Amino acid sequence: MGNNPPRLQLHNISKAFNGIPALQSVSLSVNAGEVHGLIGHNGAGKSTLTKVLGGIHAADHGSIELDGKPLALSSPAQALKRGIAIVHQERLLAGTLTVAEALLLGDEPRVAGTPFLQRRKMRQQAEQLLQQHFGLQLNPQALIATLSVAEQQLVQICRVLRSSPRVMVLDEPTAALARHEVQALFRVIEHLRQQGIALIYVSHYLDEIQALCQHVTVLRDGKDVAHFTAPHLHPTALIRAMVGDERHDIVPRTLRRPGDRVLEVEKLSAAGRFRNVSFHGRQGEIIGITGLLGSGGKALIRALFGLETGVSGHVRLGENTGIPSSPHAAVKRGIAFVPEDRRANGIALDTSLRENITLTTVRRLLRWGGVSRQAESKLVAKNIEQLAIRSPGQLAPVRQLSGGNQQKTVLAKWLNTGARLYLLDEPTVGVDIAAKAAIYHTLQRLADEGALILVFSTDLLELQTLADRIIVLARGDQVVTLAAQQTSHQEILSWASGTGPLTEKVI
Repeated sequence: MGNNPPRLQLHNISKAFNGIPALQSVSLSVNAGEVHGLIGHNGAGKSTLTKVLGGIHAADHGSIELDGKPLALSSPAQALKRGIAIVHQERLLAGTLTVAEALLLGDEPRVAGTPFLQRRKMRQQAEQLLQQHFGLQLNPQALIATLSVAEQQLVQICRVLRSSPRVMVLDEPTAALARHEVQALFRVIEHLRQQGIALIYVSHYLDEIQALCQHVTVLRDGKDVAHFTAPHLHPTALIRAMVGDERHDIVPRTLRRPGDRVLEVEKLSAAGRFRNVSFHGRQGEIIGITGLLGSGGKALIRALFGLETGVSGHVRLGENTGIPSSPHAAVKRGIAFVPEDRRANGIALDTSLRENITLTTVRRLLRWGGVSRQAESKLVAKNIEQLAIRSPGQLAPVRQLSGGNQQKTVLAKWLNTGARLYLLDEPTVGVDIAAKAAIYHTLQRLADEGALILVFSTDLLELQTLADRIIVLARGDQVVTLAAQQTSHQEILSWASGTGPLTEKVI
């Protein structure tokens, strides 16, 4: 590199939201023609740092330099204009656009003096762009929705390359890709690197970090806690830096002796999501399921509640066999589901706390053709006490409650159904420590009473606090089942990130 400055330098970047720090004095530098890995567990600050680079958030403190010159960013358009491009993990191309329309959106060739598009020229330009950058032949008239995930990603990258970026951030680019598609993307990244583009590669998959990156920065709790160079990218060292100190329980574990086997799952598969997952569950057991983005764990939980299509395999719950075809069918079998996005799928924001809690048990409260308000109020009061729900009153709209109390409301509505299988998807995302403790106590009580509980979570402390055993998925495959009290964060991450079992003990 000679005396040339790094292509990109971040100096002491800090950012807080409502007084809560998301980034604290983060620094890193990336050279031209280099792939720089950015890793960290969920909540480490990777997304916030990416958004600062992309002009979505302004840093509260710190500075950015591009090719040695100070850079101030106030919008994504300005960041792109200055040469910083972000390829987000969500593919942001409208499925109803053609390949040519998506590539040239906002810069379409038009008939002079008119608003009319030159369709033939658009097709020609699209073909040239794809061939120039990737040697790829795609029908420029094909709809984005008909392309594979990998093809959509290449179109998105190609669209970004039209602006001749000097820095490109790839945010979890392989999360939804099949293995053969990952290798194709790696070839594209090498091609971009050879063009002199500085690449920041954000990923949870440590095998990818090892294969691609010349330097790596590790974030933890909003801080850059470690920096590595290529000869020293050993998974054990990376995991140690990501995890830091081990667990501290926020609620004491209860000792339970699991009862009879009530759930059997055999070779459950859903194309493009997960493959041949098999396990069993007993009364009074809490089973954790975890995996990184694209692992299939979230889809597995949803499939057991009848929310996924194209699912095959065998499921037995008690005397009932077969995969639930719908949420209604799942509820009839005694299955309850607490979704991750409570505001969109778990509660009715503009109805009262009382009505939300009794949505699942209205029939039990009917008296002479109408709902008994006395019975309803008594039942809801019991649930409010059980979960320590803080509310102005039973008739307060749920919208007025905090995030933690909204999540307690979602759980409360299932407590009166007598469910024997509880499915929870990231049950404590965005809730405070007191709400977490209340939810954990409730789940432990349900297990003590004989319910079987499956929890999908990427919070490893949560799983080791709650679970008896943890099923780990990676890229749709069930890779290992670990005893929750005999494993470590490092071991779980090692399996989930694609590096397999730990090869040396982490101190």
